[in-house]
Amino acid sequence: MATLLVDVFTCQRCGGRRRVLAYLTAPGGVRAILEHLGLPSWPAQLAPAQGPAQLAWC
Repeated sequence: MATLLVDVFTCQRCGGRRRVLAYLTAPGGVRAILEHLGLPSWPAQLAPAQGPAQLAWC
């Protein structure tokens, strides 16, 4: 079964097959790699849920 007909193992640039090189499961290791790359290592803060906009005018 394809999700949105996208093959995640096909490179979008060259059409070659991608391979999984490693599975990162230790949180400390993943955090260290993200910080080394200058990427955020903590999830974004979510805004509180709000009701539908059309009910705001009642």
